[in-house]
Amino acid sequence: QVHLEESGGGLVNAGGSLKLACELSGAIFSMYHMGWFRQSPGKQREMVARLGIGGDREYSDGARGRFGIFRDNAKATVYLEMTDLKPEDTAVYYCYALDRRGIDGYTWGQGTQVTVLS
Repeated sequence: QVHLEESGGGLVNAGGSLKLACELSGAIFSMYHMGWFRQSPGKQREMVARLGIGGDREYSDGARGRFGIFRDNAKATVYLEMTDLKPEDTAVYYCYALDRRGIDGYTWGQGTQVTVLS
């Protein structure tokens, strides 16, 4: 079955940077759309960035200009590079994978905590 393993979260000062990684196994990575959501206590899950199979990218308004989403098909990994982090970026970050035809639905990573200190 498709599985996503996330890593890279941690504690960082405001203005700092982090790079999250999400590795897919159990399927052909290049056939999946990938992306990142985040969730803070008491808030709904929020889309942060997505990267389609064809290379198209979309960002939330808050992420645009500070975050970048990239994929490495050879490593079956999607990355979320975050710069100029702010306390409001504090959340659990979840990556997802969606098969290219949308038949199998979404697969979610286990989440990785990002905490930004003011």
